[in-house]
Amino acid sequence: MGKNPLIVVNFKTYTEGLNAVKMAKYCEEVSIDSGVNIIAVPQIPDLYRVAGSVKIPVFSQHIDGAGAGSFTGHITAECVKSAGAVGTLINHSERRLLLADIDSAVASAKKSGLTSVVCTNNIAVTKAAATFGPEYVAIEPPELIGSGIPVSKADPDIVSGSVRAVKMIAPDVEVLCGAGISKGEDVAAALELGTVGVLLASGVVKAKDPKAALLDLVGKI
Repeated sequence: MGKNPLIVVNFKTYTEGLNAVKMAKYCEEVSIDSGVNIIAVPQIPDLYRVAGSVKIPVFSQHIDGAGAGSFTGHITAECVKSAGAVGTLINHSERRLLLADIDSAVASAKKSGLTSVVCTNNIAVTKAAATFGPEYVAIEPPELIGSGIPVSKADPDIVSGSVRAVKMIAPDVEVLCGAGISKGEDVAAALELGTVGVLLASGVVKAKDPKAALLDLVGKI
């Protein structure tokens, strides 16, 4: 994704994110204007049309470790890649997996050439996730998700501690942080704590003016 700060925008299943192409185009416009890397993460059925409408990276909200075969209802890495995704979230707090399943999902992503962002909720899980070798881990205390209280301010130690833990185990794995991120100052604080960017959702997707929210996010970095 390059060395510029990274903003990952998860559309979740918010009704505001149902016009996924429009939301992704806001991300693309602000990314081009600011030079900040922005990734759009729409719902899985929207991947194909979103990826075909924008040039910024598009990620899936989830994959399973399952491959081709008798796995009804599973989401395979190969399928989301063929739909145009170049990466995926794994183990979001709203789609939690067992460690063994995280491991197999990361392995499937690697095999298919997808970038993986493993979401974690504490330093111990962050350390475990880093051993699987994803490109990114994203530390997000669940109690702060959607709260409007940024983790970079509410619990800076969990962010800086995650960065230290990951660098000791897997120096090539980069760290993002999320939960409560909604303003440019939150992103700046996250970068000061050693992360390479942020993962957020409602701060953009549910904003009255999503593009203005995005512009604010990149305004202090």
